[in-house]
Amino acid sequence: MILSHFLAVSPPGFTVRSPENQRQLKLRSNLSPQLNKKQSKKSKASTRNKSSSSSSLGFTTVKKEPVWQCVKSCGACCKLDKGPSFPSPDEIFDDPSDLELFKSLIGPEGWCVHFETSTRTCSIYEDRPYFCRVEPDIFEQLYGIEKKKFNKEACSSCVDTIKAIYGSQSKELDNFNHAIRGKPEG
Repeated sequence: MILSHFLAVSPPGFTVRSPENQRQLKLRSNLSPQLNKKQSKKSKASTRNKSSSSSSLGFTTVKKEPVWQCVKSCGACCKLDKGPSFPSPDEIFDDPSDLELFKSLIGPEGWCVHFETSTRTCSIYEDRPYFCRVEPDIFEQLYGIEKKKFNKEACSSCVDTIKAIYGSQSKELDNFNHAIRGKPEG
């Protein structure tokens, strides 16, 4: 009688098994490894391969984490004066010479003085300051982001910046999202 009460109120998709059914399931689970060792090994390997390469969400799959990468002809990060919703240079830099250098790079429209608007490229890219580099060590030094969280934080930072500069429906955001998820640009 108590068991029937639990069956009546159990959530959809869940069933409460009687003690007899539980014993039968336990016996079956104890026998199956002995009878199907080869099949079991193949099944486990197959499941492992599917879950590690899958990028969809579900009970048996693992979400593929995005991998940060710079997208050509974006330049959102070169907009140095981003406004009050972003940390100010004073909040980011501890070293006064870094703060001074950063402020000296801000042009009249808020863009870096080395940003070529016609090509959306940096004219000093190879020699740009360390704080213009999106790298694990730099993120740890400037923002306290652990290296294991670099990809997630760098991607999130770029998404926020691109949305603020170009908009949430922009081609730049589309290109970035395709790039970090390993999909070809469309």
